[in-house]
Amino acid sequence: MSDIQDVTAEVPARRQLRTKPFSLADRLFYGITKSASSISVILVVAILLFLLSQSFSTFQTQGFDFITGSQWNNAKGHEVFQIGPMLWGSVLISILGIIGGVPMAIAAAYFIEFMAPKSVAKVATVLVDLLAAMPSIVIGLWGLYVLTPVVAHWGSLLYGLHHVGIGPVSFDIPLFAMSDGSDPSTFGGSPFIAGWIVAVMIVPIITSVTREIFSQMDRDLINSALALGGSRSSVFMRVILPTASGGVTGGVLLGLGRALGETVAIFYVLNLVSDINWFNILQSKGGSVASLVLQKFGEGTPNEIKALMAAGLVLFVLTLLVNWLAAVIVNRAQPWRKL
Repeated sequence: MSDIQDVTAEVPARRQLRTKPFSLADRLFYGITKSASSISVILVVAILLFLLSQSFSTFQTQGFDFITGSQWNNAKGHEVFQIGPMLWGSVLISILGIIGGVPMAIAAAYFIEFMAPKSVAKVATVLVDLLAAMPSIVIGLWGLYVLTPVVAHWGSLLYGLHHVGIGPVSFDIPLFAMSDGSDPSTFGGSPFIAGWIVAVMIVPIITSVTREIFSQMDRDLINSALALGGSRSSVFMRVILPTASGGVTGGVLLGLGRALGETVAIFYVLNLVSDINWFNILQSKGGSVASLVLQKFGEGTPNEIKALMAAGLVLFVLTLLVNWLAAVIVNRAQPWRKL
């Protein structure tokens, strides 16, 4: 008994964990990182305040119709500025981009993380990162001259499905129809083409987040499912995807935030019309808030410039909310937060 007491007495006291840095190097590093994070927050707030100050008069004169209306007239004495078609167009194009880009991104992330050899996975990761760094104007020109003819052919195939008949019963699918009697031989400038351009641009973001979530999964769980006789497809659908669904959803929302603010690439391929195109994705008219700003800003009147600032403010707030929601979902999906 005395021996046990002697051994216990020799145990050193538990060291207290300290969260504040004490060495000069730690304090310097802490100060730099804190300053950098504070500057980013200050910049966001400064941009928000600047847009508010520049667009306050527009909201005061136009009211809530600025968001819901569909007129844009810069004639002096008859000025009406409303972004309803462009705002809906941004949402519609972003949704089409998500529909086209998410399957490609998840497939790329699965291939890189679970199927490709390490050497191939490294090359694929670099290529995906290079695609994310590619300027929008390059993708826009590529979309205009290379992708547009291909997607226009896909649009012609979908247009053939706009009228469905089964025996005596027939009906139209508005999504693939031409409600204004446009020439169905061409589908240039349609939200369908713009959606595919956006899909190409958001694939790297979603792929990067999804691959990171996949890399943190328990490999023993996946190997056990395969050892029990599950195929790769069934393990993916029933084990991997449900487990990583939170993180994947966050990555999709981050891609949605990028899609909402895309400007140059859509400007090249989309026919901007101040008329709401609800669901006719093949129709050669549409809108985008960012492209509207790009088109009008260079030659706008003073009041029109303020209206474009207000449009930018609406898009800024919408994108900020989407990115914030994505960050929350991704953080909650981290495995270590569940411990």
